[in-house]
Amino acid sequence: MFVDYKSISNDAKVWVYPSSRKFYPTEIEEIEEKIKTFVESWKVESENFKASYQFLYNRFIVLVAEDETAALTNVDIDASVTFILQLQETYKVELLDKMNVCFKQGEHVQYKELKDFKKLLKNRAVTAKTIIFDNLINNKEDLENFWEITIEDSWYNRFLK
Repeated sequence: MFVDYKSISNDAKVWVYPSSRKFYPTEIEEIEEKIKTFVESWKVESENFKASYQFLYNRFIVLVAEDETAALTNVDIDASVTFILQLQETYKVELLDKMNVCFKQGEHVQYKELKDFKKLLKNRAVTAKTIIFDNLINNKEDLENFWEITIEDSWYNRFLK
């Protein structure tokens, strides 16, 4: 069942899908409607299942699901991945590549391949204080507290040396 994001517990599971490009203003309403429709129909057979989403920076699709009272199965996870693959195809973006790096440059969110990001670090185009998005977080609490962090506080800090 779709619920307001604020009503989801902090230990709810989270999946962050970064887009390889910012979505165009003309796409956003349609994408949000598709995401909401998916979440509303996701695991509909379970009365206790609660799920929501966030669409952040016009670039990140975040699915959030409480699975304590209605455990997510492989079929449920497959359904979400299938949905994300459909969005990739429709909007000609990459959403499933977790090895690309998203970070802030001023107010803009950048998306780079890891090898290009390492070059930016080497050339000091980004610094230890640059805000990075840790898209490997696992729950809502981490999303709210540890998703946007400095490079020096992230696992990417190993590339600073």
